[in-house]
Amino acid sequence: MINTIKSDIAIIKERDPAARGILEIFLCYPGFQAIFLHRFTHKLWNLKLPLIPRVLSQINRTITGIEIHPGAKIGRKVFIDHGMGVVIGETAEIGDNCLLYQGVTLGGTGKNHGKRHPTLKENVVVGAGAKVLGSITVGANTRIGAGSVVVRSVQGNSTVVGIPGRVVHQSGVKINPLAHSALPDAEANVIRNLMDRIDTLENQLNRLQKALQNLVNDEVIDISKLGDAQNLKDKEIIEFLGDDSN
Repeated sequence: MINTIKSDIAIIKERDPAARGILEIFLCYPGFQAIFLHRFTHKLWNLKLPLIPRVLSQINRTITGIEIHPGAKIGRKVFIDHGMGVVIGETAEIGDNCLLYQGVTLGGTGKNHGKRHPTLKENVVVGAGAKVLGSITVGANTRIGAGSVVVRSVQGNSTVVGIPGRVVHQSGVKINPLAHSALPDAEANVIRNLMDRIDTLENQLNRLQKALQNLVNDEVIDISKLGDAQNLKDKEIIEFLGDDSN
């Protein structure tokens, strides 16, 4: 238990430049306080004590603004930064070295008993306001962009953005977990792609109009100058919208 607490403090000092000392972390970091209290309530939960763990988790929520069900499993070196509004469900599992920002929800779907909350593998970063819902697995070294909603399992070494969350693979690329500005803007890329298509279609339409005018004037048409239509099943659009044809 002591070694776990030391590792929780160490990861905060490593990832937060504002952390100036152990006492400050103990007194001023609700993410650390919430996990510290959760580790105690989780042990009581495993002992199958009635009601007490839930009451303590509610006290934890009141103090820190972070709601963690006592049944949730949290690994070592997990850092909840700021943390206000974070919700972690009963059957959620969080691996080592994960980073969660404020407003994150690891929630369930449906009313079935059993595993109904997500599992985060090691080194997962979940951006502010992101929602990860259902009994899904988020692979190791994955980043989930702020405000994203993830409802499907994600392979490791991926970046997820958007609503619903779409995956942009970045396997083998080491990225600073705090560098949220490095997240790809999938929506902007798709809009840019569609604007290029509109420009291409307008140019083709203009050429066709000129070709028709040439026909009216009995002039010779050079078909090679009419241009080729682009394939609408563009890779970038398919990645953003998802290909459900298979």
